[in-house]
Amino acid sequence: MRQASISRKTAETEISVTVNLDGTGAHDCRTGVGFFDHMLDQLARHSLIDLTIAARGDLHIDDHHTVEDVGIALGQALTRALGDKRGIRRYGHFRLAMDDAQIATALDLSARPFLIWTVDFPTGKIGTFDTELVREFFQALSTHGGITLHVDKLHGFNSHHIAEATFKSVARALREAVEPDPRLGDALPSTKGAL
Repeated sequence: MRQASISRKTAETEISVTVNLDGTGAHDCRTGVGFFDHMLDQLARHSLIDLTIAARGDLHIDDHHTVEDVGIALGQALTRALGDKRGIRRYGHFRLAMDDAQIATALDLSARPFLIWTVDFPTGKIGTFDTELVREFFQALSTHGGITLHVDKLHGFNSHHIAEATFKSVARALREAVEPDPRLGDALPSTKGAL
């Protein structure tokens, strides 16, 4: 039962997230932030993690709280769905090209959150979406998902392509990391005895 649901309510946002690690990439993401919904759909589709997100936030101020808090709730849901992490591959990496953009991702579901981020954007906005929020989302996901996450931009001059390639690259690395390892059985992928 590698599924989980998280509800998170603050003075700034109200969010519910449901994940199924053994899904097909089905998605229903409604945050009120159109570009962000598009990116979350990519995350689900390319990770093959079924993802349902409903968020209401203080968008009259800006998108920051909504984007960050979705990252927090999604990280918590992934942690809960993974349980004790027995039998998973644990590590994932993927280098993804999308037109002018190329993004390399490597991650470890280590319970030791750390973000290395070398992704810069040539513009401050994609439509009305602040490009700095892409990093904010992945920082929150890394911290609350207990993920060591390295994301590096190798090429790119179109902000939309860079952002989308980033979400897709992380998705493919995450897909690899959460998959059961047929050679591992029910063992823990660590010599420490705990993750």
